[in-house]
Amino acid sequence: MSLKEQYWKYSLIVIILLLGVLIFLKITPFLGGILGAMTVYILLREHMIYLTDRKHIRRSIAAILILIETILCFLIPLALIIWMFVNKFQDANLNPRSIIDPVTNVANLIQEKTGYNLLSKANINSIFALLPRIGQVLMGSITSFAINVLVLLFVLYFMLIGGKKMENYVNDLLPFNRRNKKDILREFHMVVKSNAIGVPLLAIIQGAAATIGYMIFGAPAPVLWGVVSCFATIIPVIGTAIVWLPLALYLGATGHWGNAIGLSVYALVVVSNVDNLVRSILQKKMADTHPLITIFGVIIGLALFGFMGVIFGPLLLAIFALCVQIFKEEYLEKED
Repeated sequence: MSLKEQYWKYSLIVIILLLGVLIFLKITPFLGGILGAMTVYILLREHMIYLTDRKHIRRSIAAILILIETILCFLIPLALIIWMFVNKFQDANLNPRSIIDPVTNVANLIQEKTGYNLLSKANINSIFALLPRIGQVLMGSITSFAINVLVLLFVLYFMLIGGKKMENYVNDLLPFNRRNKKDILREFHMVVKSNAIGVPLLAIIQGAAATIGYMIFGAPAPVLWGVVSCFATIIPVIGTAIVWLPLALYLGATGHWGNAIGLSVYALVVVSNVDNLVRSILQKKMADTHPLITIFGVIIGLALFGFMGVIFGPLLLAIFALCVQIFKEEYLEKED
């Protein structure tokens, strides 16, 4: 290769890297939608092939059908959850004593035990000062979520249209030999499918178990906190404890110590074991991912990618570990 050709090659590499970093920084707000489109594409890829290759439906029509399927499966459960939360807040507005009385009871108990007045004027002023900020954060999150849903549908449509051509193009760009490419792509598909199916399934089962416990032991708004427990399952290690533990403390603070102890025992024995049982079954049926990769992957993924980090955080660590293994086998062991 001549000096001029080397100059062209490395200049092109630098341009690609600079433009790639710039594009990535600007596209970060829409990263959740892009990653979501990738996830849905992997899950529905076989369905798209079935419609186009076996049923001989045009790719554009098949892509639209899959988009409609995605909207129905995604938006209906989400709308039900939002409706439940809004309905609960409307009940609180119609009956503010349902919120004020429990807070007052807990504050009085804390003052009796510690002498600290939780409802002092300074504390109330601080709470009222935070309310507008909380409202802004919630509105910003809802707006960002709505935009990312539109991005997901838009990107997913073109991924479905591209299909095998897109896959072959990406496959040609991967810096591995044929065997290693198969290992990387297999790991990618396994981890994405495992988390995309396993995380919601685990959340529903564990949330249902938690809801039953809330109903049995008289926790307030058991269905609402059961739904919150579903979302809490994505948090590593502590998970649903951030929901049932405050509820148990509230029951104890309001004088229902038997229910508080019962809920704590139920959560530790039943809810936690449901988590372990479902995870072990999913690991046998799907990707056998090491628990440490799952835990630290979710922590890293949530910080990098938001909610979609639940899927792509563990994937990031799994691919990293696989690349290290490939480097060891291809270069270190061969040299030895």
